[in-house]
Amino acid sequence: MKKLLILVLAAAASVLWYFNEDPADQPSSAPPESRQLVAASDVARAFENRQSNVQVDGRGRVLRILPDDNKGSRHQRFILSLPSGQTVLVAHNIDLAPRISSLKEGDEVEFFGEYEWNEKGGVIHWTHLDPDGSHIGGWLRHEGRTYE
Repeated sequence: MKKLLILVLAAAASVLWYFNEDPADQPSSAPPESRQLVAASDVARAFENRQSNVQVDGRGRVLRILPDDNKGSRHQRFILSLPSGQTVLVAHNIDLAPRISSLKEGDEVEFFGEYEWNEKGGVIHWTHLDPDGSHIGGWLRHEGRTYE
């Protein structure tokens, strides 16, 4: 348990160092104060603590592909099963980013986006670039291609 905690802290420190290394590389408008950057292993902690507006990265296997949400901005939706066993809904805005047209159940998908808590495990969204530049850009990666 102690080794795992040390590894998680080291990973979190590395991620924070990377994103704070050169302020010129940051978005022109800083994300809201409540937004946090955490290691992928902390998606479970964000769920447990009912946290939202948490920037996360990680990977998972497609458990189920859902119909697109066409109300307002259109979103490609699918359920990912994370290595921890937790499931999350991915809501990928296909008005701002390309659809992953070749996506199948069982495929691995990497993600960088914003986590929002809900009782079912949470939602990952903002998996695209922000055209206004006011939100940190996200992405999905599938079969070597990045969708942002």
